[in-house]
Order: sequence, then C-alpha cells, then structure tokens
Amino acid sequence: MATLSDDTLRKILAQIQQTAVQSQRALNISQQQTASKDRERRILQLTIDEISQMTGEVNLYKGVGKMFMHVPRKEMEEDLKVQEKELSDDITNLNKKSKFLEKQFNDAQNQMRDIFQHAPRQS
Repeated sequence: MATLSDDTLRKILAQIQQTAVQSQRALNISQQQTASKDRERRILQLTIDEISQMTGEVNLYKGVGKMFMHVPRKEMEEDLKVQEKELSDDITNLNKKSKFLEKQFNDAQNQMRDIFQHAPRQS
C-alpha cells in the first residue's frame, strides 16, 4: 500500500475536518429551523381548534400589515389549514435535510477515525 506524504495527509484531514464542521453547523441551523416551524404549526393548530369550537357567526379578523381586515370564517379556516400544510411540508423537508447532514457529519468523523487508526506511528 502506498503511503501518503505528511503534507498530503494534513490537507486531507483539514478537508475532512472542514466538512465535519460545516455539516455540524448546518445540522444545528436545520434543527433550530425545525423547532421554530414546529412551534408555528402548533400555534396554528390551536388557532384552528379555537375557531372550530366557536358557534354561530363570529367576526374574525386577519392581520394585514398594521391593520386588521374582516375575513369570513370559512376563508380564515382554509388559510390556516393551508399554512399548516406548508409548515408540515417544511418540517418534513428539514427533517430529511437533518438526517443527510447528520450522516455527512458521521461519515467525516469515521473517515478521520480511520485515518488516525491506520496512520503510521511515529516514534
């Protein structure tokens, strides 16, 4: 088996370490985004539940910029359900991204571990 020069080995290790660090950062960001979107989705679900429990004709208002507009109940429920679906889709995509980044990070760690285990020992 051909041995790599120290300089080449350092470059490879630096590249693998950089990949691991980038993956870890991206994974943390993805997890934070997932948590944020999950909170938003729970708030929407609670709002939908509250609106569905109301009986009779109730005035509902939707925030638009700095003002509020009167919105029919049916339209408000549909808008909230669409928003909830979009958030659920975003959460699903972020979970997939997190799994990929976690795998990428673990692969980089395993590569570094393999290099250190198989590197010739210096005395």
